[in-house]
Amino acid sequence: MGSGHRLGRRFGWLWGAYGTSALGTWLAFGAFPLIAIQVLHAGPAEVAALSSVGAAVGAAVAVPLGPWVEFRRKRPVLIAMDLVRFAALLTIPAAYALGALTFLQLLLVSVVVAAADITFRAASGAYLKTLLPAEDLLVANARFESTTWTTTIIGPPLGGAAIGLLGPVATVVADAVSYLLSALGIRATGGQEPQPERREAARLRARDLLDGWRYILADAALRPLFFNTALFNALVMAAQPLMAVLMLGRLGFEPWQYGLAFAAPSIGGLLGSRLARPLVTRYGQHQVLVVVGTLRALWSVGLAFTGPGVGGLLLVMGVELGLIFCCGVFNPVYATYRLERTATDRVTRTLSAWAVTTKASTALLTAVWGVLGGLLGPRIAIGLAGALLLATPLLLPRHDHTPQREPEPARSHTT
Repeated sequence: MGSGHRLGRRFGWLWGAYGTSALGTWLAFGAFPLIAIQVLHAGPAEVAALSSVGAAVGAAVAVPLGPWVEFRRKRPVLIAMDLVRFAALLTIPAAYALGALTFLQLLLVSVVVAAADITFRAASGAYLKTLLPAEDLLVANARFESTTWTTTIIGPPLGGAAIGLLGPVATVVADAVSYLLSALGIRATGGQEPQPERREAARLRARDLLDGWRYILADAALRPLFFNTALFNALVMAAQPLMAVLMLGRLGFEPWQYGLAFAAPSIGGLLGSRLARPLVTRYGQHQVLVVVGTLRALWSVGLAFTGPGVGGLLLVMGVELGLIFCCGVFNPVYATYRLERTATDRVTRTLSAWAVTTKASTALLTAVWGVLGGLLGPRIAIGLAGALLLATPLLLPRHDHTPQREPEPARSHTT
């Protein structure tokens, strides 16, 4: 309880489910583009559409799901989203076995998975807030963050080996099965989840679709954090394809060296997530958000100076290590702050709006930076993204807004 280390059996099942699906996702990392290239002989434009268009359309599909999920029990929604992803992904190996796989099917599956992923993340935040007391949320989010980086370290190498031995379709099967196992794990959490209170008007109206954004923009602490995280994530991700072009093309790195440069530094995220709670205990939540949020913006500009050979590889690994370490500290602290700051009956809509904006802005800036990379060259475009990241700390909350503490809902004494 007070130690914050033992979070109970129900959280243990939820954590295990998260880790299983995260590992499956990383095992299948890059499988869709490889299937498009190797099986369907797709060109560069089609491959780019899988990540950008699929994510953007998936985000648009997810917009009405946030308000819809808000007034429903979250555990059944989480199970349903896992089963949707399981079924959607299984259509790919089934169509492949029948010789009927098409690029349109790949694109549609990527849209369904993206929409289900956003809905799952939004519902899981709301479910976590009902599952644990407020003082345990940071510990829980730090464990999720630690699991994210652990699966990032071990998943892609295992997936790469599986792709080499069995082909990319096999890793899609593994990813699908991971969602089935996740659904079973969430089902095993058991317990009674309180029924959310219904509004007078049960029917979803058009204006309800914007509730999440209205809530964020009206809050003096959430608003700057929202713009900061959306812009930061979009700029970091927009530079990734250009780094692949620079390192694998012009600088002549081998694919295994490129993979190593971005996988090995993930150990920094594991270390950072373990430090999040001690740092907050010592310096306070707001101080950690501002200081670490500023530090994480300083690294990416160094990627513009990547050169050939061992020196260039070490530079990339050093930059990524610093960046990922700071993200490992920042992410669970900001996720906890966001949950504490958001009213219980607004969590799903708020997190859904947040995730939709992040995915859409990432897709947009990735497309823009692809054009800039073609016009200016990848190195200059990478440097421009890094320079803009230096301005993102200006969007961090300037003042220490004490998170809104809601009165605990009355609990039944029949436990």
